[in-house]
Amino acid sequence: MNARQAAAQVSWWQRWRLPPDDLLRDAAFRRIWASTLIGTLGAQVTLLALPLTAALLLHATPTQMGWLASCEMLPFALFSLPSGVWLDRVRKLPVVVVGELLLSLSVLSVTLAWWLGWLTMGNLYVAAFVIGSVYTTAGTAAQVVLTQVVPRERLVEAHSRNALASSSAEVLGPGVAGVLIKLVGPPLALLLDAVMLMFSAAILRGVVVSEQQAPKPASHFWSDLKAGLHFVASHRLLRSLALAVGVWQFCHHAAMVVQILHASRVLGLSEQGIGLCYVGMGLGTIAGSVVADRVSARLGPGPSWVLGCALCAAGWLLPALWPQGSAGVLAFAAMLVMVGFGSVLLFVNFLALRQSVTPAPMLGRMTATMRWLALLPTVPGALVGGWLGEHLGLAPVLGLAAGLAGLLALATWRLPTLWQVRSLPDEAPKT
Repeated sequence: MNARQAAAQVSWWQRWRLPPDDLLRDAAFRRIWASTLIGTLGAQVTLLALPLTAALLLHATPTQMGWLASCEMLPFALFSLPSGVWLDRVRKLPVVVVGELLLSLSVLSVTLAWWLGWLTMGNLYVAAFVIGSVYTTAGTAAQVVLTQVVPRERLVEAHSRNALASSSAEVLGPGVAGVLIKLVGPPLALLLDAVMLMFSAAILRGVVVSEQQAPKPASHFWSDLKAGLHFVASHRLLRSLALAVGVWQFCHHAAMVVQILHASRVLGLSEQGIGLCYVGMGLGTIAGSVVADRVSARLGPGPSWVLGCALCAAGWLLPALWPQGSAGVLAFAAMLVMVGFGSVLLFVNFLALRQSVTPAPMLGRMTATMRWLALLPTVPGALVGGWLGEHLGLAPVLGLAAGLAGLLALATWRLPTLWQVRSLPDEAPKT
């Protein structure tokens, strides 16, 4: 090898080598990132297999699909606030690990019920409720763990990295899930998710984080709960974020309830075809993850949030305009791409903004309170979407979600609370 070839090889390696300050060079963040990647890859199977089990094996109606989505979201309304107080008193990482294991057991229960011949919609409702309960506690804990590993000024970058891990799994996952479901059926395909979740939990064991000391035992549960509510209620930006994301979640869950049914019953797509369409969502989230921090740096977190909401609205509108035929399939796939991109842009900035203005001892309660406020509308959103899908049709529900999300983007653009936020606060207030 001559000197020119050696120099070219070194140059090629340097282009692909991680920069010295890249977050993935940190061992703790790297393991969290790997756990996110593997856990999301398994979750993609559940994303398709659980509703397909209801739609194809149990012939669920749109209303039943709405109840299935509601059962997963109901725990957020019931448990978010008390779990936030509890999380501020305990170590968060063990909660995440145990949560991954409980998720694995919940999806395994569906496979077991099918194998024994006991599978009913009731089984799916219970599994969905357990999954939602775990996401309520372990999901909140995972968001706090990230702030214990990453400096606050790099939160947008960290959330973008995690979104990139999730979206990479979302590109590969739906295609694999579609083929797997086609070969062995939705219940057996859930076994893959169970294995992935166990592996994800194993990766997290032993991660070293900088944990704030928990409150003293003398602190009172209800006073701590009220303090968390008061902190969010007294902060104008947090109030605006909770309201805006709550309306978006209503739209998202109304649309999500009818998406699988629209693909299988209106477009006539097979399990594999639906999985390939959902690869589009992964491509959208990957694109969003790659550019989210740069878009936020250029436009600001507030305008980036508005842009993400507008993209979701435009995506939901497409199947309403072209509901059938080849154009309908293309519109459905394009919807998933646009909603995937817009959702990442929206949530990366939502998470970074709320964490950047919150002192460390309040993070658990703030996160739980914000999730509670933002996710309360998901249950009525899913139920309304299912009811309207059964009485008006599936494509019109997507059009209604698009219209409401478009009005939300217009409202947040016209109001200064979000639109004028052009940078993250330098530092959270002290307590």
